[in-house]
Amino acid sequence: MDIKPIKTESDYEATLVEIEALFDARPESEQADRLEILVTLVEKYEADHHPIPAPEPIAAIEYYMDSRGLTRKDLEPLLGTRARVSEIMNRKRPLTLSMIRRLNRDLGIPAEILIRSYAVDHAA
Repeated sequence: MDIKPIKTESDYEATLVEIEALFDARPESEQADRLEILVTLVEKYEADHHPIPAPEPIAAIEYYMDSRGLTRKDLEPLLGTRARVSEIMNRKRPLTLSMIRRLNRDLGIPAEILIRSYAVDHAA
C-alpha cells in the first residue's frame, strides 16, 4: 500500500488529490481501504495544523436557532423573559449556569461551548 505520514503542507495537498481520485472506490476494495486510511491521516493532520476553534456561546446559539428555524421567542422558556433573551443575545448580560444547562438539555448545544467566556457589554 505504501502509505506514509503527512508531515508537510505539500504531503497534505498530494494526499487530498489522491483522496479525490479514490472517492468512487468500490466498498470493501483495496482502494476503499486506502481511502479510509488516507482520510484518517488527513483528519489527524488537519486537527494538528488547521484546527477549527469552537464558536463563542452566542454565535453557537444563533447557529442552532438558524439551523432549526427557531426564533428568539422560542428561547424564552430557556432564558427568561423577552427582555432577558434580548439582553443575552445582544451580549448585554452573560449566560447563567441554569441557562447553560437548559440550552444544553433542550437544544443540545454542547455545554463546553456554552461555558466559554465571551465579551459582554455592561455599559449599555
